[in-house]
Amino acid sequence: MEEYYLGIKAFHVIAVMSWMAMLFYMPRLFVYHQEHHEKKDFTDVIKIQEDKIYRVIGAPAMWATIVSGATLIYINPALLEEKWMIAKLLVLALMIAYSFSLEYFRKILEKDECVKNGQFFRAYNEVPTLLAILIVTFVITKSVPLYFSIGITLFFGFIIYKILTKKV
Repeated sequence: MEEYYLGIKAFHVIAVMSWMAMLFYMPRLFVYHQEHHEKKDFTDVIKIQEDKIYRVIGAPAMWATIVSGATLIYINPALLEEKWMIAKLLVLALMIAYSFSLEYFRKILEKDECVKNGQFFRAYNEVPTLLAILIVTFVITKSVPLYFSIGITLFFGFIIYKILTKKV
């Protein structure tokens, strides 16, 4: 199986990129959906986009990421002895939960029952960026830089706070 490791790793990175595209774009669609909820023709088109980007791109890419990542760990179980990998997996769990939350919001928006506004989704859109920064940092540095991790999390917390408290 080791002879396939780099190919699986390449597939894993491609799957992550596809998944991230959905994680970055979905909340943006939610912003447009909520800010133009009174325009039924517009929101009908947005609903189709939300459904397709989640079902056709996002969910399959997430599962491809999980399966390929698990395969990489199966081939090289020593990865689980690394602190950076454990940290990555913890942040990955948050990213998976975030991904499922997008499907939750999509279903509520589809039924026109969402009480969250565009401002909320603008702030929510910052979450995958923070998670991606943490994961990439852990993977590239092969460490868990504590002060950086805390600092970047606080910085994004501040950005989210500013977005949520901005007068519309």
